[in-house]
Amino acid sequence: MLLGKSEPAELKCADLVDFRKIYNSTFELLFKISVKIVLDEEAAEDLVHDSFIKASEKEMVFPSMNDATYWLIRVVKNASLNYAKRKIRESNAYHKALYEDRRQFNSGEVDYLKGESKQIALEALNKLPENLREVLILREYADMNYKEIGAQLGITEGNVKIRVFRARAQLLKLIGEEDVYLS
Repeated sequence: MLLGKSEPAELKCADLVDFRKIYNSTFELLFKISVKIVLDEEAAEDLVHDSFIKASEKEMVFPSMNDATYWLIRVVKNASLNYAKRKIRESNAYHKALYEDRRQFNSGEVDYLKGESKQIALEALNKLPENLREVLILREYADMNYKEIGAQLGITEGNVKIRVFRARAQLLKLIGEEDVYLS
């Protein structure tokens, strides 16, 4: 060991003195990063504190202050991005619930066309071979995924996908119209 130089000591988040060193030297930077992403000072402060709590709970040990800083930046950045995405989703859901017109105006003609289209689709579905009809019914009406259908029928997931594709193609040929209303 050379005189005058000391090797950097590990920083342990479980140790109060080391934790305070990490906190004091990184808080301002982490806060700035979070504020730029979430655009809300209170939320940014909470996210930064949550990141410090995470480091403490996991009893993280860092070889140097730089390692601690990089780890915390990554944690704060990811938490801030997740927070911002969640806020956008919440805002979109709120906007949709508040401003979308939920009223439906169906005339007798629309109801008749819907009924006629459903009848055409059911007739076409009944014309499909049993193996294709079965997978399509499980996929579209029972809302099962390919893996569940395969397990139910004792066939591979790939075979299910092929059968669903073929069933849809045959239905399209049988129906032959683009104006069939199925919802």
